[in-house]
Amino acid sequence: MPEAPKIPHGNSMDDYTLTEKNKKTLEFIEDVTSNPDQVQQRILSEILTQNANVEYLNRHGFSGQTDRDTFKKLIPVITYEDLQPDITRIANGDKTPILSSHPISEFLTSSGTSGGERKLMPTIEDELDRRSLLYSLLMPVMNQFVPGLDKGKGMYFLFIKSEAKTPGGLVARPVLTSYYKSSHFKQRPYDPYTNYTSPNETILCSDSYQSMYSQMLCGLCLHNEVLRVGAVFASGFIRAIRFLEKNWTFLCHDIKTGTLNPTITDPSVREAVMRVLKPDPKLSDFIEFECSKKSWQGIITRLWPNTKYIDVIVTGTMSQYIPTLDYYGNGLPLVCTMYASSECYFGVNLNPLCKPSEVSYTLIPTMAYFEFLPVHRNNGVTSSISMPKSLNEKEQQELVDLSDVKLGQEYELVVTTYAGLYRYRVGDVLRVAGFKNKSPQFNFICRKNVALSIDSDKTDEVELHKAVENAVTHLMPFDVTLTEYTSYADTTTIPGHYVIFWELSVNNEATPVPPSVFEDCCLAIEESLNSVYRQGRASDKSIGPLEIKIVENGTFDKLMDYAISLGASINQYKTPRCVKFAPIIELLSSRVASSYFSPKCPKWVPGHKQWGNVS
Repeated sequence: MPEAPKIPHGNSMDDYTLTEKNKKTLEFIEDVTSNPDQVQQRILSEILTQNANVEYLNRHGFSGQTDRDTFKKLIPVITYEDLQPDITRIANGDKTPILSSHPISEFLTSSGTSGGERKLMPTIEDELDRRSLLYSLLMPVMNQFVPGLDKGKGMYFLFIKSEAKTPGGLVARPVLTSYYKSSHFKQRPYDPYTNYTSPNETILCSDSYQSMYSQMLCGLCLHNEVLRVGAVFASGFIRAIRFLEKNWTFLCHDIKTGTLNPTITDPSVREAVMRVLKPDPKLSDFIEFECSKKSWQGIITRLWPNTKYIDVIVTGTMSQYIPTLDYYGNGLPLVCTMYASSECYFGVNLNPLCKPSEVSYTLIPTMAYFEFLPVHRNNGVTSSISMPKSLNEKEQQELVDLSDVKLGQEYELVVTTYAGLYRYRVGDVLRVAGFKNKSPQFNFICRKNVALSIDSDKTDEVELHKAVENAVTHLMPFDVTLTEYTSYADTTTIPGHYVIFWELSVNNEATPVPPSVFEDCCLAIEESLNSVYRQGRASDKSIGPLEIKIVENGTFDKLMDYAISLGASINQYKTPRCVKFAPIIELLSSRVASSYFSPKCPKWVPGHKQWGNVS
């Protein structure tokens, strides 16, 4: 099997070298997708050999075996809750080989939550090589469809987030923050495909305002060199355009005068930006002319005229941002290049110019050992897929290997990694869309049990219900009770925000509820939501204030009537706690009597109540 090609060191890469590198990369993809089951068996054997003496495997009677059948017979399929006691031991400083024979180098914090807090995913140093390998596949694939991308730059808005330390001294931070802070990123050898308009210093600035301002300024200064634009999530890129809407006058002043706004105080950022920023009144006038127009439709192609595509994740809940991206991008292709998570990096999109609704990812068999649990959808009006946390013996036997999945079937992804996750349920639901050679390609359907999401937040129905219950206690002194409620993620605002529709039962003789009390209810819901949501509100500013809309009496009866008119059973109907269907949102919105927003950000402190304070 060919090794994934290495990027040569130096300050240039001639066309011949680049062509050879791309050719070897594509050969690697061809090879591993042609023999996925052989590769997977080898990967599982490597993982089990490397971790043969770890406590977790020994605990399940598994010691020294490397065959797949014994592995499946003895090792259970688990969720994070099953693993939490071991995670806590490692976080508290236990350095014995509990999950991995290699030292746990840090924890990666998942955007999924357990008990309202971020999950901690163990990782080892070697995983950075695997992540870098997957990144190295992206542009050779893309170059087949959009040649010449090595002749310019990418304008990507990339950010780090806060990190913490566990009581045992291990860093805990998001996977992208880990990657951007690693030598793999900071000291990456020259590659025309990772030639960004944003200097490293601007990406690594912990102040989100200074980081965004300086990255946008550099992107504008180099506007004619930009061939592709993007961010990780669609929501993040739209937030960058919204930032430009609010701050273009300041940015134009900087470009006109060649001086950097005094709000940028980070010395390393100022130094890096001043290497790019030069007085350019003509460019400043051009940007001012475009940004002062009444319509911002097509602003991306107007300001960055050589842009060939927008590189953002628009699958899953991010699909709600597609109309906004189409508006700003004037129909530029929306490209999803890769599929990854805190647990593991998974695969790439081998047909990147497809429609967002047709995006499929080819799992690279060398990244981890993959298994698939068939998903059986429940009938009824639900907005998310709900599955039991623990599996019975029959369900465990239903798991199939990468080469045995069936076209059109939906599965929950289960991974075994080098870093110490064994038959771990990731929580992603995938559908088999086709095949590359003998390797399946998957549509990402959803995160299981997610009801609401704006950015990297994930709120399920149980958490939302508890938050609403906490909020309605504010209404008790006024003899007002909550009759029904539902919710949706409103992405027409930037940033997007949660909207909760409430129908109330009011005693006519009671004192009217003051607006401030409803505002307190909004804040009470936000305070009750998980730390990922609260960080998005308070620190990242990626989520707007939560809104409660009070609807007229009888609204939820009309909602039921509408559902029954579409074929729902009156006996089985229950009010959906989250709605996404536009006609239902329109029905609810048409009956809003009043609306209230959270008056301030909820409390958020970096760190975890169980694993330590911010370092």
